[in-house]
Amino acid sequence: MDNETNNDIHAGTEEAASAPVATQSNLPLIITLVALITYFGFQTVSLLAERSNLGLIKNSQETALQEAQKTQAQFRTIVTKTGELADKGHVGAKMVMEGLQRQGMGMGGPTKASAPEKAEVKPAK
Repeated sequence: MDNETNNDIHAGTEEAASAPVATQSNLPLIITLVALITYFGFQTVSLLAERSNLGLIKNSQETALQEAQKTQAQFRTIVTKTGELADKGHVGAKMVMEGLQRQGMGMGGPTKASAPEKAEVKPAK
């Protein structure tokens, strides 16, 4: 009889141990999933708002960029015409071109009139 009671207690323990407890083990998983979905949702909304703000800023700078390009083209034209005058021998144009070249804003290479003569390269002995 003692043996039967032992088996009944042991069988009851096995049934209790084998039955899954759904509420305790799934709750942390559900909380984690809800937190991840909330985090990714917030990040997505935040990035979309930032993208639209950057688009607005870019559009607002388009006119300024076009004006800068127009001014740059005008400056190149003036420098080119001044360089042509300097090549023809105009003293004032030569001074202006030398000043621009000192500041690094002149034409790509030195003009013919202000180009220094090339030094002769002597072979090493």
